[in-house]
Amino acid sequence: MELVERYVAAVQRELPEDKRQEIGRELNANIMDQLDALKEQQGQLSEDDVAAVLKQMGRPRVVAYQFIPPKALVAAEDMPLLKHTLYMVLGVLFVLQVIGATTHWMGSSDGNLIRFLLQLTFGFLDEACFAFTAIVLSFAAVNSSGQRVGRCAGKDWSPKQLPKADLGWQHISLTDVFTDLATYLFLLIVIWHPLWMNPEQITDRSVTFTTDALLMLQWFSPVIVFSVLLSLWQLQQRIWNRGLLLSSIVVNAAFVVFLVVLAFSGPLLQAGPVELKSLFTVLQLEKGFTYGLLITACFPGYEVVRDLWRFNKLN
Repeated sequence: MELVERYVAAVQRELPEDKRQEIGRELNANIMDQLDALKEQQGQLSEDDVAAVLKQMGRPRVVAYQFIPPKALVAAEDMPLLKHTLYMVLGVLFVLQVIGATTHWMGSSDGNLIRFLLQLTFGFLDEACFAFTAIVLSFAAVNSSGQRVGRCAGKDWSPKQLPKADLGWQHISLTDVFTDLATYLFLLIVIWHPLWMNPEQITDRSVTFTTDALLMLQWFSPVIVFSVLLSLWQLQQRIWNRGLLLSSIVVNAAFVVFLVVLAFSGPLLQAGPVELKSLFTVLQLEKGFTYGLLITACFPGYEVVRDLWRFNKLN
């Protein structure tokens, strides 16, 4: 039958050349068995009857994939490792991009915040696309060679180290870790960058911290550095334990106290000798900055309460 021959040929075109004849004979025999059974039921078969049987079997490409499933670009066993690698690499790239963009922004003469955000966003997207492509292609190359990237992963572990089943919060998110890292490094650059700025970079339109406010920020820098180390510890552990929770409580409590004290230690900002010709005056910026500090203090305050509750749960 011509329709059957055309159907089998269409399926064979989707198959590797060394498998076409064998699978073609098997498929043809299967179709003929169905047609013979249908012929016994209703007698002579029309072309529409044959077409209905072939349509019920499915498109030729789908049928071909049933015989020889297409090989995945990345092996299913390697997908968890691929996801973890992407999170790690993209997280590091994001932190590095924050450092670079912040340094460039602090060193520019205008200090345009919109330009800083655009540079951060497009710079990260550019590097992230390249990293994503390189990582996926690397996994695909290993998979095409018949090997597994993560074939040795998970050998050195103990069931006794698993967290309790009812404590779903105990897993530390990579997104949270890298977001915290980027925030802390951003703060360190903002605090210490004025010390190595050239005098000509500070223009008469610059708005900077007052001497007292900058001194308070610099004295608080060790706590921020400790926060960076804590984030790296979280990245290594990936599970909340008593030590991590206690350290997080202490750090967040220190941030709450410092932000509240800083908010009421005005003036915090100062302008150059020439009046700032913009949409906002220094006084308005000062007031907004104070409110911003108090609102920001609510976030570590919430984390202190959350971690105290978690610490009690671990007990």
